[in-house]
Amino acid sequence: MKLNGIMLGSENPKALGDFHTKVLGEPGWQQDDWYGYEVGGGSLMIGSHSEVQGQNQTPGRIITAFETDDLQNEFTRIKEAGATVIAEPYQPSADDNPDTWLATFADPDGNYFQLATPWES
Repeated sequence: MKLNGIMLGSENPKALGDFHTKVLGEPGWQQDDWYGYEVGGGSLMIGSHSEVQGQNQTPGRIITAFETDDLQNEFTRIKEAGATVIAEPYQPSADDNPDTWLATFADPDGNYFQLATPWES
């Protein structure tokens, strides 16, 4: 089995799509209020959903993660794009993996997403 994508439902998919376009670049697919982004080996879809209203009330339940080799510059760029900073860049296990960094944001619907440096095993 392989995870190939995540779909974010929204009451306001245009605003969410516009935001994620600033973060991820132009969508590979867009029709009406649906947006599709190819990210690495997977996809992120954004669209309307009848059961989604307002802000995400449990944003820590599912966190989308994006890997980058340049966490500090990407953090600044995404912050300037209007993301809400939840956690500034930090090292979750500095003793075991000193090169591993994370940063956490919220999008306009309150969904959390993280930037992460590549994990060393």
